Amino acid sequence: MNLRINSEHFFSIQKRLLYFSRMYQTLKKVALSVIPRKFLFENEAFFRSVFAFHLRGKNHECTVCGRGNKEFLEIPDGDLLCPFCGSRSRTRRLYWFLNENDLICGKVLHFSPSRSVYRLLKKNANITYFSTDFEDEFLADYRYDITQIIKENDFFDLIICYHILEHIENDKKAMEELHRVLKSGGTCIIQTPFKEGNIYEDFSKKTSEERLAAFGQEDHVRIYSVEGLQKRLNENGFINVEIKTFPANERYGFMEETVLIAKK
Repeated sequence: MNLRINSEHFFSIQKRLLYFSRMYQTLKKVALSVIPRKFLFENEAFFRSVFAFHLRGKNHECTVCGRGNKEFLEIPDGDLLCPFCGSRSRTRRLYWFLNENDLICGKVLHFSPSRSVYRLLKKNANITYFSTDFEDEFLADYRYDITQIIKENDFFDLIICYHILEHIENDKKAMEELHRVLKSGGTCIIQTPFKEGNIYEDFSKKTSEERLAAFGQEDHVRIYSVEGLQKRLNENGFINVEIKTFPANERYGFMEETVLIAKK
């Protein structure tokens, strides 16, 4: 009897969460189609707080906004979204890692930042924050070309380069630039999608359809392997590159993932 009740309760929760997840995706599409992008981004926290009101709870906790919730929302690509701040799994892990290792200090260069972390770092009075997005698709204050960063040598204490290099044809030049502008003793945190085996790249694939079929996304130009990316970073300046693989964590909505920590 208890087993049947518990099972019914579990599926009832799952059904409600699926409903909220689908409603979130629908409302997002509607909002993006009728509300100016700038206004939506500036008031995102308010809109999310209204939507997520009924998802408040103690089962889970977001390491970015600090809010407790009943469940993270699963989005179409399988990632887990915080209903209150919109952070993805990798974003929550990144912010947790930065704080756990006291890396948020000095001059920080952040490529294509997530909006949730951008807002926190932007108002952090203890750092000088350089957010950049070359394609003007993210909230950012600069538009640096990663293959030609307009800053002097040994400038940044921390560089965050998440899901950038797989978009860059001349990734070796980008790595050289990251190494050049990083201070001695500084840290560059790098993540991309990964595969087993060797790096796969084919610059003859130019169309969105070709790149989607080859690399899994329309604007990607390669898929790295973990060891392949580490080797390429070594070859382009970063001698000390540590591979860190983190386990999943249900409470914080962390998925299993691998990150490379490059030091200069």
